[in-house]
Parts: sequence; structure tokens; C-alpha cells
Amino acid sequence: MQIHFIAIGGSAMHNLALALEHKGYEITGSDDVIFEPSKGRLEEKGLLPEKFGWFPEKIHGSLDAVILGMHAKPDNPELLRAQEMGLKIYSYPEFLYEQSKNKTRVVIGGSHGKTTITSMILHVLEYHHRKVDYMVGAQLEGFDRMVHLTDENEFIILEGDEYLSSPIDRRPKFHLYKPNIALLSGIAWDHINVFPTFENYVEQFRIFVDSIVKGGSITYNVEDPEVRKVVEASENAIRKLPYTTPHYEVQDGQTLLETPEGLMPIEVFGKHNLSNLAGAKWICQNVGVDEADFYQAIATFSGASKRLEKLAEGKSSVLYKDFAHSPSKVAATTKAVKEQYPERKLIACLELHTYSSFEPEFLKGYKGALDAADIASVFYLPESVAIKKLDPVNPEQILEAFERTDLKIFTDASDFKDFIFTQDYADCVLLLMSSGNYGMLDLKAVGELVSGAKNRQ
Repeated sequence: MQIHFIAIGGSAMHNLALALEHKGYEITGSDDVIFEPSKGRLEEKGLLPEKFGWFPEKIHGSLDAVILGMHAKPDNPELLRAQEMGLKIYSYPEFLYEQSKNKTRVVIGGSHGKTTITSMILHVLEYHHRKVDYMVGAQLEGFDRMVHLTDENEFIILEGDEYLSSPIDRRPKFHLYKPNIALLSGIAWDHINVFPTFENYVEQFRIFVDSIVKGGSITYNVEDPEVRKVVEASENAIRKLPYTTPHYEVQDGQTLLETPEGLMPIEVFGKHNLSNLAGAKWICQNVGVDEADFYQAIATFSGASKRLEKLAEGKSSVLYKDFAHSPSKVAATTKAVKEQYPERKLIACLELHTYSSFEPEFLKGYKGALDAADIASVFYLPESVAIKKLDPVNPEQILEAFERTDLKIFTDASDFKDFIFTQDYADCVLLLMSSGNYGMLDLKAVGELVSGAKNRQ
């Protein structure tokens, strides 16, 4: 097959391109800008466009399909040419469904935890040499790509994102997969620029549950009240399988999971990650991995990329970086780190970066999100707000939203850097949370500083 990618350089898109090239398809693509690591990975396989930009002449009648990425605009010249020619145009999730419609589709959905749960499942299956197709939103240790597609594998494991499918298809991605087996981890308002009310956002999860094929199943976090309401109200003819957070203990900075064989040390930590683990266990059992084999494999799981990622460690100090940015994720991550290191000072730093983060109604959700930290700071750039064409946000609004009077607020990258580099990191955990780059903060230098902190005398 000949496939052309419009906006091939995206994180998801370039991984799909690599997966199809590996499968033997003929791949071309375009983009106006491509950054690392996408650029190097495409170049290695001969898929990097010779020139950046949009070239309608790349669209021709021999193409079997065009895959349209979210980065493209509705008036993209290549898209317009493909539409004029009547070529088959797929969004990313549409094409994944086409590749998997004869497989058993396992879809992991939820406002938070879906990347970690999907990663846990794939880690366990890989550990036990169970071959499956997959799509996951983070690069996993031991996996060449974030997407893998074959003709022979029975199962495909899909991370089910609720964001829009393409510039011309405004449906959430996870509405298109039609799962046989699904999981729903949690519902907490996100993507406010697309779903302007909480009710509208929740409705997308109702549609997801109703899209599960008849006779399929939904494994769901019964401890999340919104998830419970959505799943238990559904009249879809599916099995409903609730899960809860398993019992665990924390001893001397080590999390111990309760299993039928006794307490077992694991590398991930925090109530939210233990809940994720419980969901992953039930899905693995649904695809044929028994409980004992699951525990054996999960003991070696160290986490998904960008999710509570340990960047540096000294004898009495640790640096973690996390992708958390929405209120529920920030609160869960901060509490998890404090629970894991209760005797150490926790410095938690949040960068407000996304569109939603600057909306007044959404800001209110951050109340108490950083309360578990001993020292808490929020960093944002006013120019980021301006670029998104939003009303200005001032430090007083941030203080009011978080309801923490000692919250340190930085609106200048150099001031934030000075704060980071003047802290005492002895007996300390530094937690950096953002989907951005903290004003181009040098994380390697921060790691060297934290790992070299003086030990307690």
C-alpha cells in the first residue's frame, strides 16, 4: 500500500509512519516543521521529507490512503488536493481501527492514568513473550516504537485519547475504536478549549462506554464517582467489571504491594499508580495472563516515560519529573511523592502551560492540589497566555485558585531558574510537573545539583 502522511512529524503520526514502514508499506509525508526525536527517527528509515512545507504534487492517484494529523489546518493545500481527487482520507484513529477491525481491540480510556495502564499491560505481555499489536502515548523501555501493527496478532492494545481526531473530524479519538475490551480509569475535566463544560466532557465518556461492542466488557475504577456513574448508568449490553486500589504499604521509601504470596516490592508508587496497576491486572487476565504471572512481571515495571520519571538521585535527595498538569493529576502526583518520602522536604513546582490551565473556571480546580508539598511554586509565562489569545492571568488569580498563601509564583524564566538553583536539596525531593519545558530549564544541570546535595549530618 502507498500511504501519504499530512503532518508526519507529530509524536503519534511519525510512530504510525514507522510502524507501517516496518510492515512493508510505501510511506511518504510532509510537514512544515519536525523536531527531534521525530526528525532523526524518520531520517533513519528514509521517511524524512526532503523539504519542509506542503506540496500538493505529493498527492496523486496511486495513493491508497492519506492520513491527516492534528497539526494540519483544514485549508492545508495537500488536504484540499486529496479532497478534490476523492482519495480516502483517514484520521489517525480511523486508520488504526481499519488496521485492527478483525482483531480483539483493548482500549484504555480515562482523563488520567491511561498511558501508565497501557504501558503496564504492554510490559507484562512483553515480559511473558505474548505478541500483540499496540499504540501507546509514551516511549517504553524495550520497545522500538509507540505503534506496532501486524496482520497476524490477535489482540491490539490501544491507548484511548479523548482529544479530537483530526482538523476535519471533531470526534474524540476513542470514539472510533469500538473496543471489545475497555477500561476507564478516571474522569476529571480536561481539554477545556474543546469541551467548554464539565457536562460536555463527561458526555464523551458516556459515548465511549456505549461504543463498546455488544457482549464486550468495561473494567472500571469504581472509586472514581464520575466513572462509576457513567458506567453503571450505561444500558449497553456489556459486562461491567469494577476494580479498586489494592492494599499496599510504604516502608523506608519502598512501596510493598499485597499479593496472595505476601508483600512484594514494586518500583512504581502512589495511590493513583496502585489503582492503575489494579486496572492493568484485570485487563491482562482478560487477555490470558494469570495473576501470578502478572505479579512476576509487574515487579520489574519502572514506569512510563514522563510519568513520575526519576531523573537524578543522591544519598538523601531525589529529582522527579512528571507530565502532570491538570488539577487531579497534580494533586495525585504530589500526594504520591510525599507518601513515598514522608520524612523528606518536598519541593513541588508546577508549570501552567496548557490552554485549559489559564481558563478562570478551570483554574478553580487547582484548589489544594499542591497542599502535600512543603514548598510549592507555580511558574507560567504571561506570553504563553497571550499566544493562546486568552485574557491575562495575574499572580493574585493563581494564589486565589490554589488557596495557599505561601505559594511562590514566578512569571519570568530566569527568576524560576534562580529559585531552583538556590534551594537546599539535602533530605529533599524536588518534583517538577509540566507538559512544557519550564522556560528552557536545564534539567541535566538541575539533576547534577540535586544528586550532589549534602547528606544530613
